Amino acid sequence: MKTDKLIFHGFPDYDVYNVTAPFRWRGYRVIAGRVEKRSEELSQIIFFMESMDGWVKIDEAPTFPGLQDPCITKIDERLVLGGVRYPVTFEKDKKAWQMEFYQEKTDGSFEMAFLGPPKMKDIRLLQMPDDRIFVLTRPQGKRGGRGKIGFCIIDSLAEISWKTILEAPLLDHCPEEQWVGANQAHFLSNGLIGVLGHLGSFLENGDRRYRSMVFAIDPATGNSTQTEVIAKRSDFPSGISKRPDLQDVIFSGGLIRLEKGRARLFAGLSDAEAGWLDLPDPFLKFET
Repeated sequence: MKTDKLIFHGFPDYDVYNVTAPFRWRGYRVIAGRVEKRSEELSQIIFFMESMDGWVKIDEAPTFPGLQDPCITKIDERLVLGGVRYPVTFEKDKKAWQMEFYQEKTDGSFEMAFLGPPKMKDIRLLQMPDDRIFVLTRPQGKRGGRGKIGFCIIDSLAEISWKTILEAPLLDHCPEEQWVGANQAHFLSNGLIGVLGHLGSFLENGDRRYRSMVFAIDPATGNSTQTEVIAKRSDFPSGISKRPDLQDVIFSGGLIRLEKGRARLFAGLSDAEAGWLDLPDPFLKFET
């Protein structure tokens, strides 16, 4: 399998990781990335355009200070960017995280579309051919343990609510000692939803291990396949790590389906870098 790291220019004292797959924005081929210093977790999301020898910041593009782990989709033909704000202070001065979603306006700026529930990452959206919106959720704690994936379907972005997200039915995808999260959704040719996500666990020494995985959901019945691992950290080039316990981590950013049964996976590497990996299209099996 072919693989390489992504090179980002213009931020010599910062890491760029947990990127999206490339998408089109105002004529550019763009990747959104999480940008932060190695010793911090105070980040921003920045749009980078493809250049001859890597990726460079788009000066006229908006930036999203304080947001981590970008995700991208389109709702009503307009780009929607999601990110995780951390830290956010909630009841009793406890610090946690919260997802924010922004939708593009006609002039290329972005306006707030909605806020996710407190302490929930990995909310993902996909507009279906009938214009309804498929929503992937990920509660933790009493209901979701370390993290489980749920889903619901809403009629429009205006109808999304914390109650709907928090009460979405959950899928049984892993034992309690592991956790899962969705990163991207694809509408497949037979009406199923293909989900790209990550599967997390702790190793015996306490280090974290994240692998990329896929599964499929039938939105009509709610039935889903089990997760299938498609990539691990050792499939990508070796490199630096934000902390020693994050060396065996890849964070699925997005997957582009190519011709001839191939696909390209984009992922964050060890919370310090980003890379791509060419592999057999993991969604084909769900379409046949």
